[in-house]
Amino acid sequence: MGLSLLHAALTFLVGIRTVQAESTSVVDLGYAKYQGTTDGDLKIASFQGIRYAAPPADKRLSHARTPTVFNNRLTTRVYLEHRPGIHSLSWMMISLKIAYSLAYTLRICTRKNPFRQLSGFTVEGSIFPQPIDRNCLRAWVYIHSYIWGAASDYNGTELVLESGRNVVAVTIQYRLGVFGQQVKDGGALNAGLLDQDFALRWVNKHIRKFGGNPDKVAIWGESAGAGSVIQHIIARDGRTEPQLFRAGITSSTYLPPQYLYNDRIPQAIFNEVASQAGCATGKGEELDCLREIDAALLEEINLSLIVAGFQGTSIFVPVVDGLFLTQSPTKALSQRKLNGDILLSITNSNEGFILVNQTWEYDVTEYAQNLFPLLGFKQSKVIASAYQSLGTPLEQVTAIMGESLFVCPTYLLLEAFPGESYKSVSMQGELAIPPGYHGDDLYYYFPSYTAFPFPRPKTYNNTAFINAFNQGFLSFAANLDPNSKLRPSTTPHWRMWSKATDLNVEMVFNRTEEGEPWIEERPSPYALLNRCELWKSLHELTGQ
Repeated sequence: MGLSLLHAALTFLVGIRTVQAESTSVVDLGYAKYQGTTDGDLKIASFQGIRYAAPPADKRLSHARTPTVFNNRLTTRVYLEHRPGIHSLSWMMISLKIAYSLAYTLRICTRKNPFRQLSGFTVEGSIFPQPIDRNCLRAWVYIHSYIWGAASDYNGTELVLESGRNVVAVTIQYRLGVFGQQVKDGGALNAGLLDQDFALRWVNKHIRKFGGNPDKVAIWGESAGAGSVIQHIIARDGRTEPQLFRAGITSSTYLPPQYLYNDRIPQAIFNEVASQAGCATGKGEELDCLREIDAALLEEINLSLIVAGFQGTSIFVPVVDGLFLTQSPTKALSQRKLNGDILLSITNSNEGFILVNQTWEYDVTEYAQNLFPLLGFKQSKVIASAYQSLGTPLEQVTAIMGESLFVCPTYLLLEAFPGESYKSVSMQGELAIPPGYHGDDLYYYFPSYTAFPFPRPKTYNNTAFINAFNQGFLSFAANLDPNSKLRPSTTPHWRMWSKATDLNVEMVFNRTEEGEPWIEERPSPYALLNRCELWKSLHELTGQ
């Protein structure tokens, strides 16, 4: 047992269109008017706390709804607060941060233009009365956790500045934990994912009013946020309309067991929530009861169940609901029923370490069964045998955690985009930048990131390395190609990934013993790919 350290984030990057705007602009969304605030030093206008949907306060655990019409002007000033309780009305909000310069020449543009950026529920940027070339700016949508977190954890201004003011970053706030993933007939299955989908549709409808181009959206997530990216890629059997994004970016893709919503494990979790809430009457009224009890009690139950979950995992996760998600991710990806056109993915070299208690003694077979409850003893022994050469039992279970839930799902996703995906390994391998833990890459995207559970400084504070690392993502988001660089970097030519023996190459970001950046292409490890094939063959038992 132990508190899960998984979080998630989803960012949308949107291309720009020609638009006129002023630093004191009021944006009319039809249901409300929002006025931004400006930072004169950074030339950034912020639209924070924009409501993209109305929370179902009168019918908890239901679908989001179109926002209520407000006749008065709303001025957005502050970030959404980090809410450990996960329940507040700030669920359904976006904050936009838009940043651009009056006299900045973009490589891919034909003339000088100002640029905008959106950051989740937050938009950062300054608005000036000059035209914006529709081919220059993109939107980046950032998705965060299944169980905790807030849009305010991720400073979209940093993405704008790192990109040379060439992207719009949109960070979204949505329901989490028991409020976002709890399941029962009559409720909103996968409510948190549906909130994300609602926000993507908001971007599609309204981003032009902020200078964005809805045809140039990339979605990016880290950890459980990357897991959310998978869900949107396979949503509705790849037939989501209109197309809500063209590119996906995943960092440390998290893919836990994803059962049919009325299977015994999801129902056991629902029953436990109902029991702790005093709603287990046996009369089939549990959902109505959970909608009526004090939200603070649900928050307490939510936290208690998260803490009680198996170490390093999340108890509240997506389910196969038959509508938004029609089958397991492995089946959907193998059939290539996909939304989006292109993919970039990254993993860290030591994903499992912080998610496994390093002070315990482990039986590897037993650990595999605990991690995936539907595995039988025979299958668990096969897994243990596959990992027995990887060191001590502790090192073996650390590898099982990292590969089964993060690394192998990334390769599974890459295989679904043959010839249309890029692979990168951050802090790769045994000689990687130490420690290469899950979440260490966050500090290279968001230098000011301090939120739990990763309050650590960058392990390698080298300007050339940081620029090379984050430029790959930002250039891909803007141009669908990390080689079409927004700013010069030392990253060599980055080839697309394919499972073919001579094409399964990935970019390794590392450093030398002397402290110099070391960035090079290497083949995906053959032994690792074989272990991933084992996990794929067991997907019906792992629930993936």
